[in-house]
Amino acid sequence: MTGLNLRLPSPLTEARDGRLDANGIRLYLKRDDLIHSEFPGNKWRKLKYNLAAATKAGHSKLLTFGGAYSNHVRAVAAAGKHFGFSTVGVIRGEEHRPLNRTLEYAIDCGMTLTYMDRETYRHKDESDVIGRLADEFGPFYLIPEGGSNALALPGCAELIEEITVDFDVICCACGTGGTLAGIASALRGDQRAIGFAVLKGAEFLVDNVRELQEKAFGHDSDNWSIELDYHFGGYAKTRPELKTFIADCERRFGLQLDWIYEAKMMYGLMDLVDRGHFKTGTSIVALIAG
Repeated sequence: MTGLNLRLPSPLTEARDGRLDANGIRLYLKRDDLIHSEFPGNKWRKLKYNLAAATKAGHSKLLTFGGAYSNHVRAVAAAGKHFGFSTVGVIRGEEHRPLNRTLEYAIDCGMTLTYMDRETYRHKDESDVIGRLADEFGPFYLIPEGGSNALALPGCAELIEEITVDFDVICCACGTGGTLAGIASALRGDQRAIGFAVLKGAEFLVDNVRELQEKAFGHDSDNWSIELDYHFGGYAKTRPELKTFIADCERRFGLQLDWIYEAKMMYGLMDLVDRGHFKTGTSIVALIAG
């Protein structure tokens, strides 16, 4: 099931910088943002096996959840357009007009948007909430917020085999924990994964990652950790120093970072490098997922 012109394996490039050289660190960028313009990075990897399962089960409708700036909602809408599913996006909070580009794109792809108050949204995984959605929209294949479920993890794990250099650490932005759980499961030997939470108060992600790995593989790989201090105020929030960092990364590496996810991860990674968190000679892969 693709029918898409996917760029796989995604490119791997080395980022050279004086700060890295001074600390004896080699940094490689895994450019999953270049896989496909409508399915960048972990979005395709997470959806791949879910779409196959939905098709096998005979579903014609996909329903998912997300915030107003959710790249996952955007990707599910694109999946509907490309693979013939009708789609429903349940958006956290109230509707705001004009719509942002993410939600405009989702509508252009044919997605039906519905809005859920934040209190109800906190219980979105409960059976009564799912039942009310089924009553309103009919039968659907449910893809959870961020696309993170047991079927998402094998797709994320596959990217490790695409990395053609020896490395010690791989880093990724962390919103729901699915990408971190998947890539950590495929690591070998002493390799470790670090997730950088983009949400404030994201301690729950530790349990999320463990539960996802248990459901997908039957065990927790215990070779990962999550940095909680680089959220810049919370999801879809920023500060002047992050904006400055984004502009600096574009000058240094020719890399345009997504400010909601990847910029926070890269800022945190470079801060850890500057603070001597990694020993000299460490090779790091940073996942740029779009």
